[in-house]
Parts: sequence; structure tokens; C-alpha cells
Amino acid sequence: MVSSSFKDNTEVFTFPIHWIPKKWHVENYREIWTKVSLLTFFKNTIFLSVTITMFQLLTSSIAAYGFSKLRFKGRNLLFFIYIMTIAVPWQAYMIPQFVILRKLGLVDNLWALVLLQSFSAFSVFMMKQFYETIPDSLCESARMDGLSEWGIYWKIIFPLSKPVIASLTIITFVNVWNDYMGPFIYLSSTENKTIQVGLKMFIGLYDAEYAQIMAASVVSIIPITIVFLCMQKYFVKGIASSGIKG
Repeated sequence: MVSSSFKDNTEVFTFPIHWIPKKWHVENYREIWTKVSLLTFFKNTIFLSVTITMFQLLTSSIAAYGFSKLRFKGRNLLFFIYIMTIAVPWQAYMIPQFVILRKLGLVDNLWALVLLQSFSAFSVFMMKQFYETIPDSLCESARMDGLSEWGIYWKIIFPLSKPVIASLTIITFVNVWNDYMGPFIYLSSTENKTIQVGLKMFIGLYDAEYAQIMAASVVSIIPITIVFLCMQKYFVKGIASSGIKG
């Protein structure tokens, strides 16, 4: 991808592959910003990725605290039913979601995707697994000292969750950043498109700017790389302590 981003269209598909371009076309990285509204697509994608990640971390951590540290009737059954929703493919409820959003007047609105993706059963499961490694004695001692459940969550549990928060931040951010079908279905106007949908605009009716597609793709992975490099310290620890193996 990086090699092709510095070639012209005729050289991209040459065989055998020339890993080092014969002529370096640096202008590809200049033209991608004027060929389409790439800066707008970046702004929309960053807004969705950051907002959805923050909301998902908040909702998942609160729900996971309730399922792991609170005792109430039907807790295990409710958690089992909630986790079972992971097995339902998104294609099964894609059309009903669209109908609901259309009736709410949220079609072609960035907040529609925020509303749809701010809750995740997988994130709740992963955070619950991590919270169960935290001794219940900490919560019991805090309750005896008169600390409320919200205080226990915010002052004790949440600060201890850096590893799993880092892991989920990377997973959620990357998933939202690379999401194609969601923005493709729910966002129609050019000013609301994301980077993954916007890359398709380099493909015309009779031709395609493959070299510029590669250049735009290289630029699009920079934010993901930055997020991972900033949080890699806790990533492996968070995966291991939450019980997820792979």
C-alpha cells in the first residue's frame, strides 16, 4: 500500500511487482486533499470514533460494574440474555434500525451512528471479566465507610481499570474508524461521509485513481497507529486480565 501510494496508476498493477517505484509521485499525497473532501471525511470519522469510544466506555463500565459487583435478583439471567445478543448478526436487524432512525428523523445524521454504537455487549462482557479480578473486599470496605455505589465505581473501580479501558479504546476506535457499512447506509450527503466511504469517491464511472486510493489509505491509518502506540502499554495486560484469549 505504501509502495503503491508513490506510483502512478499504470505502475500500480505491474507484474512482477516493483516494491520501489521507478519514479516517486509525491504529488499523490497533495492531490488527495483536493480531489475529494478528504479533510471533511477525516473530521467526521474522528468525531464518530472519539465520541462513540467515550460513550461506549462509559456505558460498558457502568453496566459491567452492576453485573460484577452488585447483587440483585435475576442478575445472571439478565447478563446471559444481554450477552446472547452478540450472536445476532447485524444484518438481521439492519433494516429495522434504518426504519426506526428514519421515523426519528436521524437518517443522514452523525448522531445516528453515535446512538447505535454507544452500547456494546462485547465491551460489557470484557469489562465484567476484568472487574471480577478486583477483590470484592475493596467494595465492601468502601460501603462500610459510607461510600455510595457511584462513589465506589468512580473512585475505586474505574481508576483500577486502565488496562481494560486501553484495550477497549483500541478495539472500539479501530472498529468505528474502519466501519464502512454503517456510514454507507445511514449517511448519504457528502458533508457527512466518513473516510472509509469517502475512499470510494476516487473511483469514477470509467476509471479509478488507485495510486491516490493507496495514498489516502496510508493517511487514514495514521490515527489508528497513534492510538495504538499511546495505549500499547496496557493493551496486552488488559486482554490477559479480562479472560479473552485469541
